[in-house]
Amino acid sequence: MPEIAPHIARMPGSGVRHILERALRRPGTIILAVGEPGEVAGERIRDAASEAWREGAIRYTPNGGIPALREAIRDKLARENALDVDLEQIWVTVGATQALHLAMALTLSHGDEVLVPDPGYTTFTMNAHLLQATPVPYPLRPGRAFQPDLAELESLVTPRARAIIVNTPSNPLGSTFDRPTLEALIALARRHDLWLISDEVYERFTWGEPHVSPATLDDDGRVLSVFSMSKTYAMTGARVGWLVTPPGWRQTMLRVQESVVSCVDEPSQRAAAEALTGDQAAVARSAAHYRDNLAAATALLDARGLRYLDPTGAFYLWIDVAHVSGGDVVAWCERFLDEQGVAVAPGSAFGASGEGWIRVCVASDRDELLVGLSRIPAPA
Repeated sequence: MPEIAPHIARMPGSGVRHILERALRRPGTIILAVGEPGEVAGERIRDAASEAWREGAIRYTPNGGIPALREAIRDKLARENALDVDLEQIWVTVGATQALHLAMALTLSHGDEVLVPDPGYTTFTMNAHLLQATPVPYPLRPGRAFQPDLAELESLVTPRARAIIVNTPSNPLGSTFDRPTLEALIALARRHDLWLISDEVYERFTWGEPHVSPATLDDDGRVLSVFSMSKTYAMTGARVGWLVTPPGWRQTMLRVQESVVSCVDEPSQRAAAEALTGDQAAVARSAAHYRDNLAAATALLDARGLRYLDPTGAFYLWIDVAHVSGGDVVAWCERFLDEQGVAVAPGSAFGASGEGWIRVCVASDRDELLVGLSRIPAPA
């Protein structure tokens, strides 16, 4: 019997999903391990999808997305991100996951290197392996408040490097990069002729300085931007995101999108269009809920003497458990789940620099969140 391709066998799994699957087999578990918003998508959003189903609008759509959604995205990018793009630069995808995969597939070849944040979202590294490229972690360390060391990052660039991934606000860290940092990263990409892939899934949730889209700082078409409906509008299961490409890629994108998914289903696209063009009060309420949960959670951690990264974006807490994890945070998370009934994501699932840390999602019920955090052993 033939074997699957060797590079697939070497592809790492998701350490977050490992904990989640284990938690789902344990009734009554407090699940703080996955980035699932606690809100429910608005009624008008759900009605838009239902109406499409009732009408029988379940046929193929254009590769790039239905016109109403692409126009809504164009207007949103101009209004909120200061990005003036043509409709043909906008490609609706099956969540940000597909958009990220497309961005990497369009820019990386076999043996190329891509600089990925460490700690960073698991799919960055998984995609690189799937595409037979080599992920090169650039460390984000506690001593620098998990901000990049530009000199160290530059030292990692080799002749095989083709792209750098930037994620702000960060999953898993809850950190953000300010404008000067992004300008420095764009300048680095320009010096070494790299693509810059920008993951902006948590753009609407910042707790201080406003979000800056790296493409607004790009003057030579090297930034590919990834966005999502999932977190902002509590539409994780609807699977709608989009990729913004440099100008002039239409013919390439038609071929690539057709080969991967052809198109995104119309009911989900209609729901996304309604979300973007309708009342945005629910987004503001979600942001307030996440911000209040973060405040309550950090107050509890402070009272118990637990170290954490003060979040400036997203809806995660990055918590230091090195005092109890004994150099193997995955094993500790498994014991914590089995003994305390709380599922948290091991920091090492997001890269070697995450050893000794955990990621906690604060997006759902506050009481459960505080109970779960109260079960983390405090330092002696």
